[in-house]
Amino acid sequence: MSYLWILLAVSLAVCSMGWRFIVYFFSIGYGYGIAALAIASAVIFHNQLTPSTIACCIVLFIFGCRLGTYLLLRERKAKGYRQILEDSKQRRPGFGESFVVWISCALLYVAQISPLAFRLGNSAEGGTVNELWAWIGAAVMLAGTLLEAIADAQKTKAKKVAPQRFVDTGLYRFVRCPNYLGEVTTWTGCLLLNIGIAATAWQWVISAIGYIGIIYVMFSGARRLEIRQENTYGEDPEYRAYVKRTPILIPFLPIYSVMKYKWLVA
Repeated sequence: MSYLWILLAVSLAVCSMGWRFIVYFFSIGYGYGIAALAIASAVIFHNQLTPSTIACCIVLFIFGCRLGTYLLLRERKAKGYRQILEDSKQRRPGFGESFVVWISCALLYVAQISPLAFRLGNSAEGGTVNELWAWIGAAVMLAGTLLEAIADAQKTKAKKVAPQRFVDTGLYRFVRCPNYLGEVTTWTGCLLLNIGIAATAWQWVISAIGYIGIIYVMFSGARRLEIRQENTYGEDPEYRAYVKRTPILIPFLPIYSVMKYKWLVA
């Protein structure tokens, strides 16, 4: 699995933008890092590409570029996010801590995309792969990418109309963090690529680390958002009713708050 080292080098290179603002390690560096890893996987295994794996690479490339560009524009246009950048610059951790964050993020992104690399790598080694699961994975990833994009667009539109109000329209009627749900869906689709390729135990371990890692990050992000919204809208009766009836991240799963779980810190 020497190709994983190449992917790690690509991930480290793109994530290095976090040395300017540490939040870039896991925001813009994340989005563009995934896009770069999708391209790198296609280039490394260009002889093994099939229509289904080409579709997977394209979906992940679109996912990463859209997310990276959305975050870049948001951080440049929104005053609140510009302040977050300045605050992170003022409170920047030392070299050692920044180095650990850089390496950790780069490793996580490679682990997330690893099912695609394993599928291509196993095929290159002569293994039999089931194309149906690649198509299923691509379809689920596309659904997640669209879900996240629509949720981000709906929130942006709602905030232009009522910037001081929480968003409870569109997809936000069903869960309070539909954009994070889109992420979870996307990476669930990627994990499905491990099915039908005779994946080894180590391949499943690496893939599971990436999947569990991003799920943890999504719930951690939901917790941070809940804390901010509680501070901003906590006295609003409409908001109180909204959070009591609307799951925080997964539809129909009665988890309405994660604020008390202090271990969800990323």
